[in-house]
Amino acid sequence: MTESQEQLINRISEKFQAIDQNPDVHLEGLVWAKPITYWDYILPDALLNLQVQRTTQPDEMVFIMYHQINELLFKMTLWEINQVSQSTSVSAPFFVEKLRRISRYFDMLSSSFDIMGDGMEKEQYMKFRNTLTPASGFQCAQYRLIEFASTELINLIDYRYRATIDRNTPYEHAYEHLYWQAAGKDHATGKKNTLIQLFERRYKGEFLQHMETYNTTNMWTRFKQLPSDVKSDPDLIQAMRHYDYTVNVTWVMAHYHAAAKYLGSAEATGGSDWRKYMHPKYQRRIFFPDLWSKEELENWGTNV
Repeated sequence: MTESQEQLINRISEKFQAIDQNPDVHLEGLVWAKPITYWDYILPDALLNLQVQRTTQPDEMVFIMYHQINELLFKMTLWEINQVSQSTSVSAPFFVEKLRRISRYFDMLSSSFDIMGDGMEKEQYMKFRNTLTPASGFQCAQYRLIEFASTELINLIDYRYRATIDRNTPYEHAYEHLYWQAAGKDHATGKKNTLIQLFERRYKGEFLQHMETYNTTNMWTRFKQLPSDVKSDPDLIQAMRHYDYTVNVTWVMAHYHAAAKYLGSAEATGGSDWRKYMHPKYQRRIFFPDLWSKEELENWGTNV
C-alpha cells in the first residue's frame, strides 16, 4: 500500500468513526458496489417518462416539456436562495455569486419563451388547451415559494391593500390579500374561482408555513441585516437590481407576450384575467424597493 493510499484509508476511518460508524463495514461495502453510470445517476429513463399527453395534438408535448423544464429551473433557484437564507454569515461575494446564479436561471427562462412561443402551432394549442381547464401555470407552487423567499410579504400584497397590512398582521389575513389572489378572487364578496380553490386545497398549508419561515430569512431581509459597508457594495446592489427586474419585469413580460400571441382576447384556462394579473404595471411586484429611485418605481413595468 502506498503512502497516499494509507492516508486515504485513515481519512475514511476518521470520517466514519466521527459518526459512530464502523469503517470496515463501509469499506467492504465498496467491494460489492456497482460502478455508477450516467443513467443510474441522472435517471433519464424516469425523467423522460414524465410527459403524459391528454390529447392527440403533437405540440402538446412541447407544452408539457417546456413547463417541466421551468419547474427544474425554479428548483435550482430555490436551492440557491435557501443557501443565502439559511447561512449564518453572508458576505458580499457569497451573496453576489448566489444572485448571479439565480439571475442566469431567470435570464434563461426569459429567453426560453421563444421555444414555446414559436414552437407550437396556434391551431394545435387552441385545441389541446381546452382539455387543461381549469389547470393553469398560475398553479406553480415553486414560483410562489421563490416570491416568499425573495422579499418581505408586504411587497407581495395586492397594491390596493398594502396600507392595511403590516408585520403584525396574521399570516392567514396577509395570504388572503397576496397580489395573485386577484387572478380569481372577488375581494368584495370573498368568492374564489375553481382555479384558486384547487390550488389552495393542495398548497395553502405549505404556503402559510413558508410565509412564516421566510419572514425573517428572505433575501431582502437578509440584505438589510448586512453591515453598512457590505450593503453598499456596488456589485451586490447591481446583482440585487438585476434579479429583481429580471424576475418581476423581464420574465413576466416574456410570459405575457407569449400568452398574448396564443390567447389574444381569450381568457386563461383557469379563467383568470391574465392581463391585469400578469402585467407588472398593475401589481407592481418589486422585491427590493429601496434599491430603486422614485422615478424607477413610478414607471415600473410601463416601458416594456
